[in-house]
Amino acid sequence: MPGPRITPQTAAVLGALLDREQAWGFEIGRATGLKAGTVYPILARLVAAGWVEDAWEDPEVGRTEGRPPRRYYRLTTTGRARAVHATAPAVGNPRLGDAQPGAAT
Repeated sequence: MPGPRITPQTAAVLGALLDREQAWGFEIGRATGLKAGTVYPILARLVAAGWVEDAWEDPEVGRTEGRPPRRYYRLTTTGRARAVHATAPAVGNPRLGDAQPGAAT
């Protein structure tokens, strides 16, 4: 199965996941500056490609903290290896131009 298309936004999400063991969607949005309507479709594509796995936290944890349960995302072993490559500086890559992961677009 081919991997996901690596746009600057996808690279930013991958970079945010590389920086932490796991993260929930809102946290990824804060880290990247991307809106939920961008972050969640990217995460869904990364899950479908097998680069990321997701899991819901125990609902009791959220209830205790007075909030809904969080859906956590983390890179798979394969995803981590591919994310390192995908987020390498894109200088000279005609598809990405000179975009840097995490840079505002």
